[in-house]
Amino acid sequence: GMDNEILVSLEDLGYQGPLLEDGALECAAMGGAASPEYTKLCAWIVSELKLYCKLEENVHATNRPSEAESFQLEMSGLLSELACPYPVLVTGDITQRFLNKDDCLLLLTFLVSELEASRMILVNKPQKKAQESGSAVFQELKAVCLVLGMSKTPANNTMFQFFSGIEKKLKEVLSRVPSSHIGDPLMKKPLGPVHLEKIEAINQALINDYDVRRKMLLKRLDVTVQSFGWSDRAKTRTEELAKVYQPLRSVLVSRSRISVAHLLAARQDFSKILRTSSGKIREKTACAINKVLMGRVPDRGGRPCEIEPLPPEMPSWQKRQDAPHGGGQYGGTGHGGGRGGYEQHDQGGRGGYERGGGGQGDRGSRGGGARGGYHQGGGRGSVFTQSSGRMKQEPLSFRNCSPLPGLPPYRSGGVCVSQ
Repeated sequence: GMDNEILVSLEDLGYQGPLLEDGALECAAMGGAASPEYTKLCAWIVSELKLYCKLEENVHATNRPSEAESFQLEMSGLLSELACPYPVLVTGDITQRFLNKDDCLLLLTFLVSELEASRMILVNKPQKKAQESGSAVFQELKAVCLVLGMSKTPANNTMFQFFSGIEKKLKEVLSRVPSSHIGDPLMKKPLGPVHLEKIEAINQALINDYDVRRKMLLKRLDVTVQSFGWSDRAKTRTEELAKVYQPLRSVLVSRSRISVAHLLAARQDFSKILRTSSGKIREKTACAINKVLMGRVPDRGGRPCEIEPLPPEMPSWQKRQDAPHGGGQYGGTGHGGGRGGYEQHDQGGRGGYERGGGGQGDRGSRGGGARGGYHQGGGRGSVFTQSSGRMKQEPLSFRNCSPLPGLPPYRSGGVCVSQ
């Protein structure tokens, strides 16, 4: 079966993991992305593949089934970079990929075949020796000599003689062109070792920052192109899309190639910022898609000026206001009284109605005495009467009670003093 062929290929590639045992590979393939052993095998194949291919994506092994989604995301990105021709592995919901046994075996078959092909290419086309190609510095100096038309430098020349010859040739070439042909340098201040070290540190920080930005843009590009392949029409032309897209995509790398040498070679015209809509820039950026006009699309809203503020969770705080004194009487000729009280002669308590002395009645009631009743004295549960020029406190009684003049009868009975 397919699993036996995969095991033979893995042994040829040098794999020595636990999945070579009988039934282990089939069991791991049934778990798929949720099987840590399966993800370890895939991660090993990808690590071997990266030795022969310049891959941006990487795949890490998982330690528990709950990490399956991270493996699915990484493997989907790798398959997109490798232009995997199997739609079942690169289409559909990412969280549902690599969970079926057949799909997982197909994935291993694809990865193994890619690794085998990479090793065969290396054998058929071995890399040039370092002595033939030389270092990167040697290649740069060789390019300078070719541009300046210098003859081959003798092998016994020192480095000082070599650079002196380059300087002499540069002055000779510049004398043949106008003085404004190259322009003034952007960096005019002479730089010493300390300056170059600091500039190098600044450049490295910028490279790291823009490396992250370029990776994000490239990922958005890959995801966008991948989404184009979801349509029924594109599914039938997967190979054509990969044939067109992959060569263009392989040229785009995330690592910046800007160095301190670019700063030293920069001219003053680099400091002029041109608009992207200017005619000179549009000569290189204009394309046919710019002429495509979009039709009417639904209004998705989201304008800040149309958003209503949320209602407050709590009402705004206000300072407590004191009620006015002596207000709210029902009538009579009282001289004060409490809140909403009624009195005939002297000032009583809160809400009291009295004829002689005064006590404290209920707040806001239509009379004094007991809570909510009418009486002719005052006080809560008792009343003061005047006898022989002295005040005397007597208990309340419910005998001979009558409502106030001019008011309707109080059905629950009044509260009055004993006669």
